[in-house]
Amino acid sequence: MSGAGAAARAGEGAVEVGSGRTIAWDAVGDGPPLLLVNGYAATGRDWDPMFLGRLASRFRVICPDNVGLGRSTLADGEEVGGVEGMAADTLALLDGLGIERVAVAGWSMGGMVAQALARRAPERVGSLGLMSTHTGGPDSVAGAPGAFRRLIDHSGTPREQATRLISLLFPPERAPEADASLGGIVAAARAVLPEPVLFMQERAIVDWHRRPTSLSTLDPPVPTAVVHGGLDTLVPPANAEVLARFHPGATVTILPDCAHAPMAQEPGAVAAAITAAARA
Repeated sequence: MSGAGAAARAGEGAVEVGSGRTIAWDAVGDGPPLLLVNGYAATGRDWDPMFLGRLASRFRVICPDNVGLGRSTLADGEEVGGVEGMAADTLALLDGLGIERVAVAGWSMGGMVAQALARRAPERVGSLGLMSTHTGGPDSVAGAPGAFRRLIDHSGTPREQATRLISLLFPPERAPEADASLGGIVAAARAVLPEPVLFMQERAIVDWHRRPTSLSTLDPPVPTAVVHGGLDTLVPPANAEVLARFHPGATVTILPDCAHAPMAQEPGAVAAAITAAARA
């Protein structure tokens, strides 16, 4: 969390959420709590420092490692449990931290977890920030052909995997520069990821996408910010308006020059949208 700028307080810990299951967390900043759930193959320490710093100037930002990744643990032979299982673990984390109500923001797969958490325990979620995610089921809009396959391609060296990932996170004109500056860091992180847990997360994403029914409308609604990159080929921006239909009163922000990781390209704009929803 060293990149969080002037945030006043930092902390870390772990909460047991089941037998052999723990969720490790980092926290930074002062203010009301905001839970920030990361996406596929990412940990709580992988957030863009500028984005995290913007949020930490207004909130106590809690960044968990999804179970099985980073410093979080998963018992041998156990499953992640799909998106719903990850939402249940996240609720247990809030219980362990003694947090009754929290602003929740999630990116990509983390946005799916945020949506599931809001429906599992609506009384615990004060606002939602949904970044580059979708509703799943028959209403979601599929990505460009081959985009998801590139995301989950385990072939090649960690450095080659990093280049493929960065090509999805950033638009074509910015990807080479991002790869040159971030590729080594991403590769080092990829090299230590447990492949069985990645397979579980991939199944969770596929199952969410293939759900046979529509997402339930959040009732009563909570203030919701939907943020999407206009150049996202993995989760197309048309999903933003679909999300808004199931979250009455949601504000939709499309950042036209961003791809799948808008918080790394326009950290101020994404943080502002999440902050506005949390303070509504």
